[in-house]
Amino acid sequence: IHHLKNDLEFLTFCLTQPGAVSSTVGGSVSISCTTSHGVNEGEDLSWYQQKDGEPPKLLFYYVGSRVSGTPSRFSDGGSDSDFTLTISGVQAEDAAVYYFYYCQSYHSGGVFTQ
Repeated sequence: IHHLKNDLEFLTFCLTQPGAVSSTVGGSVSISCTTSHGVNEGEDLSWYQQKDGEPPKLLFYYVGSRVSGTPSRFSDGGSDSDFTLTISGVQAEDAAVYYFYYCQSYHSGGVFTQ
């Protein structure tokens, strides 16, 4: 029953992000993501950036694990059900679609949102 309950919760798991955010060059912007259930330690939480005509690029995995090549002006944080990607000192090249991805470690699939 416990596993069935977890599976049902996973099937109804929702992520919510704002439709769009904006900033001037040199400013700061935060992109939030709220999950419908609390997230447990060790579950996969990732932020991706996708620019026009390019595949998504992984910026962070789990929370606070920066991928090599992710500029220092990008940071991520959060816990439980609230997560944030922040860009401090926005550059013109940061214009993109940003995705938050969540996957429970014992499932083969996950939930993507933009």
